[in-house]
Amino acid sequence: MSDPREQTSITYAGAGVDVEAGDKAVELMKASVRRATRPEVLGGLGGFAGMFDASAIARMARPVLATSTDGVGTKVAIAQALDRHDTIGFDLVGMVVDDIVVCGAEPLFMTDYIACGKVVPERIAAIVSGIARACEQAGVALVGGETAEHPGLLGVDEYDVAGAATGVVEHADVLGPQRVAPGDVVLGLASSGLHSNGYSLVRRVIAHAGWALDRHVDEFGRTLGEELLEPTRVYSADLLALIRADGVDVHALSHVTGGGLGANLARVLPDHLHARVDRATWTPPAIFSTVGRLGSVPQADLERTLNQGVGFVAMVPADSVDAATALLEARGIRTWAMGEVHEAATAPIEDGIEVVSGAKGVDGGSVQVVGSHPTSA
Repeated sequence: MSDPREQTSITYAGAGVDVEAGDKAVELMKASVRRATRPEVLGGLGGFAGMFDASAIARMARPVLATSTDGVGTKVAIAQALDRHDTIGFDLVGMVVDDIVVCGAEPLFMTDYIACGKVVPERIAAIVSGIARACEQAGVALVGGETAEHPGLLGVDEYDVAGAATGVVEHADVLGPQRVAPGDVVLGLASSGLHSNGYSLVRRVIAHAGWALDRHVDEFGRTLGEELLEPTRVYSADLLALIRADGVDVHALSHVTGGGLGANLARVLPDHLHARVDRATWTPPAIFSTVGRLGSVPQADLERTLNQGVGFVAMVPADSVDAATALLEARGIRTWAMGEVHEAATAPIEDGIEVVSGAKGVDGGSVQVVGSHPTSA
């Protein structure tokens, strides 16, 4: 029997974890993270916890904290296939902080988590640079994060990202179903593309069609991979400007993510109200019709899975429509009136068309999307 003392020593590095690579990644990301800050941030990168001076909250009458956590889903597979990692952070930040602004809260700070099969410092730094740039755009402090190496669980080129953020809103200023009223106009805010939802469907469709990511697609004006990797639009700073603007009364906001337009709009309606949305008011970008055509995907399935060109919805009274639209358009977000809110009991419901209600466990209102999209923009 062999002497155990004569066996080769097993080290952490030998098990596949490179601590020095992790340290190098931190050094490479420092400059990016320093830009994603706010005056309230205390301490620097590398602490056990991120610290944020919350004394301003004490001056609020009834501060309400809002928190959200999310990931990017299988869109990371596109980034990995293209070996481009500096945009996926916008998808992460958008998915997290834009959920917070739905209730009217200002996102304050965020943390991120990256799990990977092998720490490649330059790749981790690229991911974090995108997160930091998106946080800077949103006015959110990136106060900390974690990179974890999981050899044997993830491949050497595989990773996943997740994040969490916290915001605050005065209780009297909370947006939501309690503010929505009959006659409110449903405003659509254009998405930048697919954002970060439905990539399991999209990837299945393009694989079935045999399309390569480097295929140039005339309708997109670029390659398929470039279209699929288009970063999620981060709306929070623009929506906070809208909420705070004179002459605009925002009643509710909805972030159009998983579940699509109808389901997410229904979540922010009270149970006695119904929203009617007309497809004739907008043309989805070409990526949506391309996915539908290549996969013969039924329209109902497309609309339950993808945002169809609508990244956010705002509900405002009719006398706020012009001012709200002008403000958002001036900030580079195409905005249009796409529907109206009615009393459910007297709403103009069209027979034979699905009415969405009770979405994502919320006992809210109902939504019917009618009509057809124009064939060209």
